Amino acid sequence: MAKKLVEAITSMEDDFAQWYTDVVKKAELCGYTSVKGCMAIKPAGYAIWENIQHELDRRFKETGVQNVYMPMFIPESLLQKEKDHVEGFAPEVAWVTHGGLDQLQERLCVRPTSETLFCDFYQKEIQSHRDLPKVYNQWGSVVRWEKTTRPFLRSREFLWQEGHTAHATAEEAEERTIQMLNLYADFCEQVLAIPVIKGRKTDKEKFAGAEATYTIESLMHDGKALQSGTSHNFGDGFAKAFGIQYTDKNNKLQYVHQTSWGMTTRLIGAIIMVHGDDSGLVLPPRIAPVQTMVIPIQQHKEGVLEKAQEVKEGLVQAGIAAGLDDSDKSPGWKFSEQEMRGIPVRVELGPKDIEAGKCVLVRRDTREKTECAIEDVAQTVKELLETIQREMFERAKAHRDSHISDAHDYAEFKRAVENKPGFIRGMWCGDQACEDKIKEDLAVTSRCMPFNDQEQISDVCVCCGKPAHKLVYWGKAY
Repeated sequence: MAKKLVEAITSMEDDFAQWYTDVVKKAELCGYTSVKGCMAIKPAGYAIWENIQHELDRRFKETGVQNVYMPMFIPESLLQKEKDHVEGFAPEVAWVTHGGLDQLQERLCVRPTSETLFCDFYQKEIQSHRDLPKVYNQWGSVVRWEKTTRPFLRSREFLWQEGHTAHATAEEAEERTIQMLNLYADFCEQVLAIPVIKGRKTDKEKFAGAEATYTIESLMHDGKALQSGTSHNFGDGFAKAFGIQYTDKNNKLQYVHQTSWGMTTRLIGAIIMVHGDDSGLVLPPRIAPVQTMVIPIQQHKEGVLEKAQEVKEGLVQAGIAAGLDDSDKSPGWKFSEQEMRGIPVRVELGPKDIEAGKCVLVRRDTREKTECAIEDVAQTVKELLETIQREMFERAKAHRDSHISDAHDYAEFKRAVENKPGFIRGMWCGDQACEDKIKEDLAVTSRCMPFNDQEQISDVCVCCGKPAHKLVYWGKAY
């Protein structure tokens, strides 16, 4: 029976896309709905999102962020106020044309993002320099009418947070933009155990209406990139379009400078594709809704269930998110289920173990087994969870670093694309025509111009051979 459960997952080496879908379904993270392209997030999936939400929200508030909520509808006239912005989103917008039986005088779009709503709000709220800064965030959902969808990675409705801030100066706005990007990077690395590359998007890839977009890019197990969080500096472009002005200390009217930043449920997809294996999910302990599962062996025998319950309670008292599987399924089935769901550690406990005053700890990530005295189980599990967290990050980083290639000319770039999945470092002249050619020829896009890595690996553009000074990470992406 247990074997069957695991066999239901396609090997990632055989078909990565199918493996991903199998894991999502078998781990019961989400299900399909009658609305094409929209997913029903199940308790196991939503519990991961709740942990992401809780941890991010805490970090936001430490930097002075306050939560608000805006309407989900945007009048068409409001959307039209910022030309670049509306053009960027036009193909993905869903429209409401009727209220009940009556046709609306003006179409409403279901928010694909909320810049225009926040701008309209700030225009009314901000009068003086004393009203600044405004550092707001919204937790909610947005709708983008995507042509192709995949659970968590791309769906027509998805959950996210979107921060929207207004500042007196360009310097303050830039500082906040970078601050939030660094917050996202730390969260991904420290909590999700996903290494990221921080950098700036090219003008072609930046957010519609932004002056600059900064991104964190992560690498999935199959060598494709995933944009995992973005932070945008809007300058005063939106402020001028919406008339958001304040009176400065000298009683002069000035335009505000704005930022926006967001992360979405696609992070759950990233966790699956960075850490998962052919047995299912592998969750980093700091994001796992259940960190430890106690599994009694021969639980019908006297005292086994009671001792298992006692062990579980001891783990909970030590601050560990622990569960007890006292169902009537076989131990083998329970082990497979725990593995499928990615629970970091399981505690096995049977009559002989109890007699000897010990239990067996099994790591989900490496399947390594260790014995532990029952009285020490809470402390040992605590230490083990920290070890797993650290080693999962180290493995993901080693995998990422081993999938970075350098290309010095177009022939070398092509070879890297064809033969070695992953990031490709190559110099770029700054001309969008080269970006377009690379995308058209090889289905590869610029991921970012990294902050911490501007090594001059060549003097010429990887595409056209003209002088180049910008190092770019390129890759195929989700």
